[in-house]
Amino acid sequence: MAELLDDAPPVVLHTRVRDLPWHTPFKWLKLALGDIRATPTGLLFYGSAFVAMGWAIRGLFGYAPEHTMTLVTAFLLAGPFICLGLYEISRRHETVDKVKLLPTLTALRINASGISLFAIILALLVAGWMRVSVVVFALFFTDDIPSVAVMLTPKFLLQPDNMTFMIIWLGSGALFALLTFALSVVSIPIMLDRDADTFNALFASVRVCLANPVCMLTWGAIIVLIVLAGFALWGVGVALAVPLVGHATWHAYRALIE
Repeated sequence: MAELLDDAPPVVLHTRVRDLPWHTPFKWLKLALGDIRATPTGLLFYGSAFVAMGWAIRGLFGYAPEHTMTLVTAFLLAGPFICLGLYEISRRHETVDKVKLLPTLTALRINASGISLFAIILALLVAGWMRVSVVVFALFFTDDIPSVAVMLTPKFLLQPDNMTFMIIWLGSGALFALLTFALSVVSIPIMLDRDADTFNALFASVRVCLANPVCMLTWGAIIVLIVLAGFALWGVGVALAVPLVGHATWHAYRALIE
């Protein structure tokens, strides 16, 4: 293990990235379902935690749609770190048939310095998006801000000013999402598996996106659809959606990095 720690940064920098077809992410989801079946306690524990986060957002900021929408999208940006324990479950499945839940709760200790620095970078991106989002809301709504339900109606979206607002808000969010995705698509799995430092992991993640643009766009779209569908259902949806994406991300790392 000590030898792996010493050699980790060069390995990540020079590791080959596989070129995969666009439909490969669907295989990762299938493998993720296998991890969920093998360790249902992971789904129950982490799924319940994600549901609690969703209800907390709704309960604390339900009166303020600008905060609700911002925090839901921020949840997507913070996903790579939130799913840390799920990556560890999938990693352990490669060597043992039955994974105990308790050790996965301390997965951060495997590479505390690298993952912690990554979490700080991720937090800065989330904070930046939250600030931009609130500013966009303030520029377009000087009086009462319509509820989230109203914002999603055709009547609201077809009004020119509202359509401009949605284009700017979604466009700004997309920029943050693309940046976060490029930096994090395989970063934490690399840090868990190879004890790589933060910047080597970020570099490898960007290389993955550059080498597989169509596959990564497909994977990013799948993640957004699954998580947003989970939030739309609030309860069972989030409990299944986020663990599914978390486990699939580990298999994405295994498929993309040699």
